[in-house]
Amino acid sequence: MDIVFVDELRFKTVIGCWDWERQLQQEVCIDLQMAWDTRKAAETEELQYALDYKAVSKRVRAFVIESQFELVETAANKIAELIMAEFAVPWVQVKISKPRAVTGSAAVGVTVERGSRG
Repeated sequence: MDIVFVDELRFKTVIGCWDWERQLQQEVCIDLQMAWDTRKAAETEELQYALDYKAVSKRVRAFVIESQFELVETAANKIAELIMAEFAVPWVQVKISKPRAVTGSAAVGVTVERGSRG
């Protein structure tokens, strides 16, 4: 199976479990890897056969901003569920991180993998 990816989808949202985190927006960074058979899109050069990574990115961004998750673990799992359900992706890996959230680190976060690569 081929992989369609989105690297470093960055935006600000409310995310975190501490009271002070619920009062401000923090930057999140999301990396997506999604299994997709790209052969028909490559053969025909028709977008209808490709996985529309722009549509996926817009949907994920809107979903995370709307949801205002407390835990990155919850966000990553819900993003994976959403992508598989709404875009018929058989396998997805979601990495979500909060840059500079811990003093001395570049970023902290979690990676989840769901489904089967086939």
